[in-house]
Amino acid sequence: MKDEFCGWYFKCQAGSQTLALIPAVHSHAGVQTCSVQLITDHGNWNVALPAAGSRMSRRRPLARLDRSLFSPRGIHLDLRDPQCCAWGNVWFGPPSPIRYDIMGPFAWVPFLECRHRIFSMRHRVTGRLVINDTEYRFADAAGYIEGDRGCSFPRHYAWTQCFFSQGSLMISAAEIPLGPVRFTGAIAVVHLGQTEYRLATYLGAAAEIGHRQITLRQGGLELTAALLETSGYSLQAPVGGAMTRQIRENAACHARYRLTLDGRQILSFESHLASFEYEYPF
Repeated sequence: MKDEFCGWYFKCQAGSQTLALIPAVHSHAGVQTCSVQLITDHGNWNVALPAAGSRMSRRRPLARLDRSLFSPRGIHLDLRDPQCCAWGNVWFGPPSPIRYDIMGPFAWVPFLECRHRIFSMRHRVTGRLVINDTEYRFADAAGYIEGDRGCSFPRHYAWTQCFFSQGSLMISAAEIPLGPVRFTGAIAVVHLGQTEYRLATYLGAAAEIGHRQITLRQGGLELTAALLETSGYSLQAPVGGAMTRQIRENAACHARYRLTLDGRQILSFESHLASFEYEYPF
């Protein structure tokens, strides 16, 4: 059994309520473990689950972990832990996929420490989940699904996802080890109405990261995301398949975004409901 992990990120957002759920399986030193992490705008919990009988797909957001089921069509949640009692059901509308694999040609490169996958940029969410007596109701709400697999999260990386009135966006930049070489790789997708804008290292994008801000430039396109607050909750992340690293995620925070083409503004907004991870030195 290799040292590796596989996890899916399900985000559900309705009004001022944000909930992200991360079912994951992880293998280290021949031992497989499972967990579900829950992140809200008010707290976070990590629930360890028995590995026996658990199943996780690498290609689709499909997992059965103990009594809970995660799928492209919705979530049945049943977690009974001393620190976190969570239950309920949500259903998803049709996914909004991207045009092709977000990794581009890097999808075929072996030995990458982490591989990313986007299943849906935005879909409808309906239903009800309860976490420690706090109710989350979703009626024609917004959802997003992505996944990661590999052996470790990058040493330095920044990631953000945010809904806006006409669509959804995702940006990720990371320090990528490839043999003896390390370079900054970046991927980003903006779904604006019926148009998809994609910026990526494999398309010639250059990334500038610093001061809690990500800027990608590719031809005439420039996309910027800025984290405007530094609060967040601690999450577990993989190192060599073991969930031993602590990172911080803002499930719903204040951020600013801007997309221009040849100097012409296409999109500009601020949101207090942005999801953001920033694991670079400030």
